[in-house]
Amino acid sequence: MSVKMQVGFYGHVRQYHNLKADIDKAIVDVLESGQYVLGPALSKFEEELAAFFGMKYAVGLNSGTDALWLPMLAMDISPGDEVITVTNTFFATAESIWITGAKVVFVDSEPKTNLIDVDKIEAAITPRTRGIIPVHLYGQCTPMDKISAIARKHNLFVIEDCAQAFDAAGDTFKLGDLSDAVATSFIAQKNLGIPGDGGAIVTDREDIMKEAKRLRNHGSYKRSHHSFGFNSRLDDLHAAMLSIKLKHIHEWNDRRQEIAKVYDTALAGCGLKLPYAMPGYRHVYHLYVVETPNGKRDDLLGYLESEGIDAKCHYPIAIHRQAGFPWGKEAEIVGGVPNSEYNAANCVSLPMFPEMNQDEIDYTIEKVLAWCKSNL
Repeated sequence: MSVKMQVGFYGHVRQYHNLKADIDKAIVDVLESGQYVLGPALSKFEEELAAFFGMKYAVGLNSGTDALWLPMLAMDISPGDEVITVTNTFFATAESIWITGAKVVFVDSEPKTNLIDVDKIEAAITPRTRGIIPVHLYGQCTPMDKISAIARKHNLFVIEDCAQAFDAAGDTFKLGDLSDAVATSFIAQKNLGIPGDGGAIVTDREDIMKEAKRLRNHGSYKRSHHSFGFNSRLDDLHAAMLSIKLKHIHEWNDRRQEIAKVYDTALAGCGLKLPYAMPGYRHVYHLYVVETPNGKRDDLLGYLESEGIDAKCHYPIAIHRQAGFPWGKEAEIVGGVPNSEYNAANCVSLPMFPEMNQDEIDYTIEKVLAWCKSNL
């Protein structure tokens, strides 16, 4: 029996120490510049981010939530409109639609991947439908080629919720290739994260870029306010940190894939449902999520916690079952969502971050297998 260890869930403090000299210098450079908001560090990162995606524009914002709803405002989404998405995601995905005044229409997820079930989308489309927000859940892209075909057929916008899938890709497409905009988040636990809030829009549409830049700055172009707006700016300190980290994101995600392969091999046949990576897709494993047999989730979580392993749930309550869910004209479920509800009730996220060492990986596997042997 191994010696009890403590295995954390996040590695951002280790990541900071690995890049400390570069990050500290970048912070000092911004502080010495005296330009902290909408300054050169932000402009530099926006250029780098757009280039990383192979797209024309990037707009740094104060959160991934704003990165979802500001493009909708730019496309005049408003009360009376409907937007289709999934309920097994973070609350902000739906919240961003409600902020515009539009109605959220939920469809089910596909049980193998837990991504939006593309075959359920068209049944949810009405004359009021304006768009689709697919969520690249856990680090894997939704089948954007199929979603894009549906959107073109019905003249709908597509905004990709990429908060968990930075640097992911499909088999024949990259993020942003088949949508109007990509929305991403930079909070600390993301694959590309900062110590605080932050987000960005990446797009090839000049109109979305211009409108988002105006809206993020109180409706202002160079001190002339053209309408109302918001305070939603990614500050230069965080932008400078992101410029440093962006250089490493691909190798960090490669490391996540390596850890996932170790988990996959060791846990095969243990009785848990393991993550499914679609052939040819680049899954970047923001989370490594297993599913327990029905009713066993809390037992596994409690056992891992008692053994020093910080496992978590993403997300334990589907959006439509949360207290903040606005039943009525603001939301609707089409066709039922049994797969999303099952995923929410049985999901467990095992520790997954690129700075994990082999002892931590082995210890986590040992304890998961021990629980499975006794309970499944």
